[in-house]
Amino acid sequence: MKHWIQAMRLRTLPLAASGIVCGSALAWSYQPRPWLIFMLCLLTAFSLQVLSNLANDYGDYVAGADNAGRIGPARAVQSGAIRPEAMKRGIIITAIIAWAAGLLLLWFACFSAGRTATGWSFLVVGLCCIAAAIRYTAGNKPYGYRGLGDLAVLVFFGGAAVVGTSLMFTAAFRPVWLLPALAIGLFSVGVLNLNNMRDRENDGRSGKMTVAVRLGKVRAKYYHLLLLTTGWLCLIIFVLGRQHIYLLFTLLVPAWLMAIHLRFVFRNTEDRQLDGELKKVALSTLLVAVMLFLFR
Repeated sequence: MKHWIQAMRLRTLPLAASGIVCGSALAWSYQPRPWLIFMLCLLTAFSLQVLSNLANDYGDYVAGADNAGRIGPARAVQSGAIRPEAMKRGIIITAIIAWAAGLLLLWFACFSAGRTATGWSFLVVGLCCIAAAIRYTAGNKPYGYRGLGDLAVLVFFGGAAVVGTSLMFTAAFRPVWLLPALAIGLFSVGVLNLNNMRDRENDGRSGKMTVAVRLGKVRAKYYHLLLLTTGWLCLIIFVLGRQHIYLLFTLLVPAWLMAIHLRFVFRNTEDRQLDGELKKVALSTLLVAVMLFLFR
């Protein structure tokens, strides 16, 4: 059980929660919504995140990216703690759990409320989410090995999580929602980019051509700066557009934390030290979402 919990990488769950909390904040700013839908959204997001983590553990082992040269925390399959066959079964079970959680969510949020067309649309989105979680590093020609992981994270952690959650509560779509969705998505890409900067050298040797590998050490840092600053620009425009000036003051804490983080990234010379920065950006992103929820 200890090895399975480690393989699930529970430290990634705050990032998965960020999009759900932010999307709920957008919908609840107009009218309070059922807590059951919120909890089912979280359950679905957590299941998909764990599914992605297990598939990543297995896929990187099969592709050879997990080896003795990898800097990050030891992986379950590569270290021998979990057999590849057992991990495959774990992936299948987690996919079934994510599918079941998604179906429950759609039943209570859409089908039981008479929003049949919306429910079927989200059913397709759910299938895409499960496929994306598995195909990131697993299967034939995983898209994570072709530098497409950043785009996938932006779409699913930003668009699908934030806008999707908002639409789950209300049938109305408001284009202004795209601004906080972009912010959460870009911050999430920043977490992935940190991970890829940490493993850049080993990934390059293993043929895992992430954006960080393609850009190189120095340009990957400027790419990281672009991701976070663009995310904050989207947030500022969103808050000023809603004339919630006081909300800007509540966001000073996560902004300050990310500024300190960026200073560390540009001064850092050891890739190994970037590992501790992952949770800082993830928790700062969750803090942004919580502030949007509390002061909506």
